[in-house]
Amino acid sequence: MKNYSKKDYSQKNRKKNKNRQDSNNNSSSPNFSNENNIIANKNSFSRKPSKNKNQFNQLKSMNERVNNFPSSRRRNFSYKANSESYSRNSDINHQQAFNKRNFDDWIWGKHSVYEVLTSERPINRIWCTSEIISSEKFYILLKELKSKGVLIEEVSWNRLSQLTFGASHQGVAMQLAQKKSISLDKLIELSNTNSTHPIIVALDGITDPHNLGAIIRSAEAFNCKGIILPQRRSAGLTGTVAKVAAGALEHIPVCRVVNLNRSIEELKKNNFITVGLTGDGQLPISKFNEKSPIVVIIGAEDKGISLITQKKCDYLLRIPLKGKTSSLNASVAAAISLFHLTSK
Repeated sequence: MKNYSKKDYSQKNRKKNKNRQDSNNNSSSPNFSNENNIIANKNSFSRKPSKNKNQFNQLKSMNERVNNFPSSRRRNFSYKANSESYSRNSDINHQQAFNKRNFDDWIWGKHSVYEVLTSERPINRIWCTSEIISSEKFYILLKELKSKGVLIEEVSWNRLSQLTFGASHQGVAMQLAQKKSISLDKLIELSNTNSTHPIIVALDGITDPHNLGAIIRSAEAFNCKGIILPQRRSAGLTGTVAKVAAGALEHIPVCRVVNLNRSIEELKKNNFITVGLTGDGQLPISKFNEKSPIVVIIGAEDKGISLITQKKCDYLLRIPLKGKTSSLNASVAAAISLFHLTSK
């Protein structure tokens, strides 16, 4: 019986594996990990240069695509990180804007706003949706407030959410005033009883609360009898105005009117002379010598008094300037003009 265990099969297996490995090395499958071997063996393809050159370029481009894949993933990851960072920064900015805005004089919600409306507290402005305006509970109250000069603005639900920074407003929000305004008839009555030549200051387009506060402070300091503010295009009697006025707001009456031009006509019927301050005025303020009740109209620094209001004025006065500056701040112009008008 033959003994097969003495035969050595390991040498045959090593020869087979070696032949198989040699055949794999000579195959056309690309080796992406060793581009230098391809470049080193480039001379062996010298018999068919065009075909081997194309093959080399093809292998090189495939190798570059494989090497570039991780970098593209890194770019996507960087974009994600930047997006998350931008989102976090926007949330922080939103919170900072909410904290910076002063909501001490703001009230929102149906029940809270209704209680304020019925308590007759001074109100600067109301924002509400169309549903609130047309509701039976608020319609009459809002109509009466509008006739008294309170600015009531109809806005959408989304706009109201932006104003209150997402608070549960229920369709209505308001800003309280630092002082309760009086009617125009009441202001005329108080002016005539306290002085023979009263001066009232009317503001046209003063939207900056700092300018309004400074003008109120100057008007009270020069013993003016009242301030007239239009319902629109005017800053309200907010906390900023009261702070800049430095206590003067408590000692001078303020009248909120729906239409400034109609109020000027009413003042003229009560023997008031209307004087407008403008850089284009034909008469210097130092040469104005009228002795009668006066309404001084002060416009915004950029636009001045509107053309319609200028036509309502009896006099257009200017403050002569000697330097290169072409105009003055509205509050500064008001202080200078009130000094000239009250010193005579």
